[in-house]
Amino acid sequence: MSAFEFQLFNPAERKLSFQTRNGETRVGEHITTQHLEQAKFVIIGVAENAGPQANLGRVGSENAFKAFAKVFFNSQSYKGAATEKAAFLGQIKQIKQPLDRPEAMAMVSELDTLLFNVLEQHLRDGQIPIVVGGGHNNALPLMRWAAQKGKLSVVNIDAHADLRPTDKRHSGNSFAFALQENLIEQYGVFGLHEAFNNASIRAKLQDPKVVHRFYEDYLQGPHQLNDDVLGFVAHQHHAVGIEIDMDAIANMPSSALSPSGWSLDQIRTLVLRLGHIRPTIAYLHLTEAAPTDEKEDLIVGKALTYLVRDFLRMT
Repeated sequence: MSAFEFQLFNPAERKLSFQTRNGETRVGEHITTQHLEQAKFVIIGVAENAGPQANLGRVGSENAFKAFAKVFFNSQSYKGAATEKAAFLGQIKQIKQPLDRPEAMAMVSELDTLLFNVLEQHLRDGQIPIVVGGGHNNALPLMRWAAQKGKLSVVNIDAHADLRPTDKRHSGNSFAFALQENLIEQYGVFGLHEAFNNASIRAKLQDPKVVHRFYEDYLQGPHQLNDDVLGFVAHQHHAVGIEIDMDAIANMPSSALSPSGWSLDQIRTLVLRLGHIRPTIAYLHLTEAAPTDEKEDLIVGKALTYLVRDFLRMT
């Protein structure tokens, strides 16, 4: 029995949750009348916690997409809004809880295949997926899919490099697999926390394909996150995948919640400034948010909504 199912959004059968108000149009209303094949950006939800559990992370990543959808579909849509370029494909939902860590790892491998197949079967050439929710394990099928279309580099805003050994699958080794499989030309990871990247990972950061900076270097100066990320992206002459691990944002409910990190507005500024250099984007992945109560749902839902709407303005 499969541990996951893909729920394709069909406006005639599945109703989105949004409120209506006279004189206003909500994103959910636009999505309900969407033309998927004409959309530039395709939103895909992933409601799973197997990846973080397999990596000994905090539970809650299975709730992130629902929290996002509740806010995003209720946000405003209007003539000329960037949200008009977006459509909602559906969500992958975990329907079974792993009994132990080995089972969680096996489930991650199953999810790798499912997400890759969803991308392969439903996206047209030129469409850009926006994957929201779940663990950072989902970066690997995204990279496998994008790398088929041409050369790919990836920039990751993250407290962790996710370069753990590749003996088992979990949320902490997607980029180790990507380097091992030669999926990416360069891997830029910025904002690493020194206390939470072990000696083995630090050794892998010396790979010629890896560009990195520790968060402590930004605290001491003179380095700036915007300069590093924009410089990295500007030097790529091919498509770039954008990875934002929500644990890089201070106090964000996430699989590895931390009181130290960027502010949400700093990350929003970075996303908006990426639009100024108009890079070729392969995908956006917003991952590891892990709300576990009503207050955290609101924080995560609004944070993810701001970031998606900012990204939609890029091109």
